[in-house]
Amino acid sequence: MDGRHEYFGDFMELQPHKGGVRSLLHLMCSCDVAANDAVECPPGTTEDRPLNRWVIFVSVVAQMLLLWVKTPLAKLGRAVEYWMNLVTDNGGGVLKLIMNAMEGKVRIPDRESPNYRSFIGLLDTRIELDEKIKPGDSNYHAALGIMASKIAYENELVIKTVVENHWQMKFLEFFNCWNEFRGDYTTQAFMFADKAADADLVVVAFRGTSPFDAEDWSTDVDLSWYEIPEVGRAHGGFMKALGLQPNTGWPAKIDASKERPFAYYAIRDALKKFLAANPRAKFVVTGHSLGGALAVLFPAILALHGEQDENDDLLARLHGVYTYGQPRVGDQRFGEFVERHLDTPGARRRYFRFVYCNDVVPRVPYDGGALLFRHFGQCVYVDAFYRAQGMVEEPNKNYFSPVFLVPKYANAAWELVRGS
Repeated sequence: MDGRHEYFGDFMELQPHKGGVRSLLHLMCSCDVAANDAVECPPGTTEDRPLNRWVIFVSVVAQMLLLWVKTPLAKLGRAVEYWMNLVTDNGGGVLKLIMNAMEGKVRIPDRESPNYRSFIGLLDTRIELDEKIKPGDSNYHAALGIMASKIAYENELVIKTVVENHWQMKFLEFFNCWNEFRGDYTTQAFMFADKAADADLVVVAFRGTSPFDAEDWSTDVDLSWYEIPEVGRAHGGFMKALGLQPNTGWPAKIDASKERPFAYYAIRDALKKFLAANPRAKFVVTGHSLGGALAVLFPAILALHGEQDENDDLLARLHGVYTYGQPRVGDQRFGEFVERHLDTPGARRRYFRFVYCNDVVPRVPYDGGALLFRHFGQCVYVDAFYRAQGMVEEPNKNYFSPVFLVPKYANAAWELVRGS
């Protein structure tokens, strides 16, 4: 028996790497999920609802397919990204690239340079902040958060160049963090402040789902969860990415090496140090897609540790959490726990979840029956005409409802025409 049984009240971990035809058929035909090779959970766990087993089946199959294409997809991504940088560095067009080649003047992209952009950064090259939105405006932090979430996809040198040369702010640190369960550096984030000294604001931005990273997409569609005592059930993949410890869960302190930092602990300690030196400063946490999930999970673990240590007031310095295209991260109890600490009677609303139109990522993992996952907090829904409105839940919450099928594809076709 490992530490999960001791720390977590309950858990269900999908293991697609152990899945096969036999385990998939077993999922469809038997309610004894504890006996399934692709599902790890406490002995005796059953699932009597066929619909729930079907959703688990789909999640396992999707992850199996994503793991199968992991290597070729990553290679394709590197090739596409390199080609796009090659074209951009040589004038922005294939014809100019050919002319430079004929003249022996081809500029070769350097992946480690401050000019090498990500796939997302090349699709949308905007890096400047909106000059119309000033500090103190009601939408300033949301506008700053979305740009920080966007450049979080870039390498460290690009991020530093944008923050310091374009935004005229202070770049503080880039985090490349270890995931003990995957045995790799899977989580990236960065931190910056509005000023180098006597700062008023510090921002932590988590990198989101990389388009060509199959494991990122697998994490998004994963239905694994762990039950944190006194908190609720939270998404297993997101917790692992944030720094969950294999046998001890979320201890308040750990001994981590500098070579293999864990995201939650490294960022928390860096925040404490900076805020101690800047007593007026507040902090904002933000992220897009997978990064949004990590952004809202981060203060949840701060709240968990704050209850264990009454002298730790880091959460009191939190100004807000702003997420964009964020997937679901926990069950109803988990949401209630987070809301109690983020939206207390003594504090205005501090959590804003932005959803654009028919984006699929905020609609996963599946919300239905006993499958646990629920959104919480204030949803700011932005429709296809860029009109924003606050609501509890975005329309078509599970994406695949037949009621929304025709309008969804009609809107997709219209957006393609509008963007051409």
